[in-house]
Amino acid sequence: MKILIAEDEPALRRAYQVALERQGYEVTAAANGQEAVDQASAHAFDLLILDIMMPVKTGLEALREIRESGNKTYAIMLTAMAEVDDRVTGLDAGADDYLTKPISLKELMARLRSIERRFETNFTQKELSFANITLNVREQEIIAHSSMRLNANESKLLEYLILNAQDKTVTQEDVYAHTFERNEEKDAGYVWIYISYLKHKLRAIGAQVRITGEEGGPYGLEVATADASAVTQGAASEEGAAA
Repeated sequence: MKILIAEDEPALRRAYQVALERQGYEVTAAANGQEAVDQASAHAFDLLILDIMMPVKTGLEALREIRESGNKTYAIMLTAMAEVDDRVTGLDAGADDYLTKPISLKELMARLRSIERRFETNFTQKELSFANITLNVREQEIIAHSSMRLNANESKLLEYLILNAQDKTVTQEDVYAHTFERNEEKDAGYVWIYISYLKHKLRAIGAQVRITGEEGGPYGLEVATADASAVTQGAASEEGAAA
């Protein structure tokens, strides 16, 4: 699991980072709210941990900006303020959970294990949309001008790309970890194969989106330009005629 932690006190920031990395998590640290916004915009994370009281931008300001960009990554707020109103403010800003400082590392680790269990049981939205496509996650069906069923890996791959489609790219390693994590028979080289499968299926249903990136990554998802859309529609028509 990839975690972004934003804490302005250097000693605490380092302590959190070391403790999380010892548990096997991949951690990126930020020293203020603006750094947190920049990191969340540029990279895909599974969890955000944001201190509320930070310079440049507070944790609340940073989280509001992150949410306004469309980023729905699970967020835990760290706060020294225990009043109910402060907790409500954090939740209204888009936080999913909070911990009161000084935090217990044991409790933090327990929260992370709980989040991981939710990931493992596919705790996600039933449908995800981007441009003119809709992915029915549970049915593994992609819909645009027409519809098509996906296999499990293709569905997970597209879900991950849609969730991280806000002007971001994701590495081949990120995609592999989220799509083939529990399949020891497939290595990271399989990512490009499934990217290729998915590109073909998006063209076939007239999707006005395209997957960016070449073999080896990084990859992204973007709205196709008018010209690209015309090419896509043409390709879909040709495939239909050939069938």
